Amino acid sequence: MTHDPRLDPEMAAFTAMMAERTAGLPPILFPSPPRSAPFDAQRRLNDGPQEFLAEGGPAMAESRDLWLPIRGRRMLLRLHRPRTDAPLPVLIYFHGGGWVWGSLDTHDRIMRSYAAAAGCAVLGPDYALSPEAVFPQALEECAAVLRHVAREGAALGLDPARIALGGDSAGANLAAAVALLEAGQPRPTPLRGLLLNYGVFDHVLDTPSYREFGEGYGLTLEKMRFYWDAYCPDPVARLSPLASPIRGDLSVLPPTLLHIAELDVLASENFAFAERLRHAGVALEMQAFPGTLHGFLRALGRVGAADRAVAAAGEWLAARLG
Repeated sequence: MTHDPRLDPEMAAFTAMMAERTAGLPPILFPSPPRSAPFDAQRRLNDGPQEFLAEGGPAMAESRDLWLPIRGRRMLLRLHRPRTDAPLPVLIYFHGGGWVWGSLDTHDRIMRSYAAAAGCAVLGPDYALSPEAVFPQALEECAAVLRHVAREGAALGLDPARIALGGDSAGANLAAAVALLEAGQPRPTPLRGLLLNYGVFDHVLDTPSYREFGEGYGLTLEKMRFYWDAYCPDPVARLSPLASPIRGDLSVLPPTLLHIAELDVLASENFAFAERLRHAGVALEMQAFPGTLHGFLRALGRVGAADRAVAAAGEWLAARLG
């Protein structure tokens, strides 16, 4: 990790701890082209050492895994309910990981923490990952989850009239894209809000933050190039607002909370996305967290900025979801 005096001391300590825990592991190999081999072995190397970060945090009144019929397959979803009275408003949360990794297990504490902070249910979909599945499969699966909750949510103890979407990194990309896709439907599902954490909002890899933080700050330019090649290998398809949401008609989006990591290759496109939202008339709350790196929400309980971000999001969600 490049030494940067702007780096939050707790963030630096967390990064050093993770580097020490993974020091003896084999390197993660990125095949070229991305679809030349299954990615399961690399996922075990990437996700396995992170799963301990999901331990601890709030206890739920109910946590269970569900299998729901989504677009021709049985999809695994995880439902957290902070209390048992029904129906509860719900945040559908799409985990991050470059569309390539991450899971319900790596993001379990994040989801439980939002449920406790907001007093709402949180539902996490296990959407199809890349490079085995390419755009728009994950997007369409996530949209199908939203529509299922809108139709059948009451059977799960959820209030179909009070739904928000959220996600981090690639998950924030999916949340924004699902909202854009749904807004174009003949009878769109009404959304109460969007919770977007340091999202991927454009396919352009040449911005001030890419140039400043492209190496030595965790998420790199090289990794982002691989993730785009894995998720959306067609360069023309990347121009679609459903792949690069910043290119869409953002005026159709619901009120949005945007959290940004300061020392992140994605920072520039996040600030640009915020400006586009304001220009489009979307009710926006934005906060940048000084000294933080991409993915800092993984450090709940270890980095104060992560805890403050969840607390702020909880207040915002509670207000939006009623």
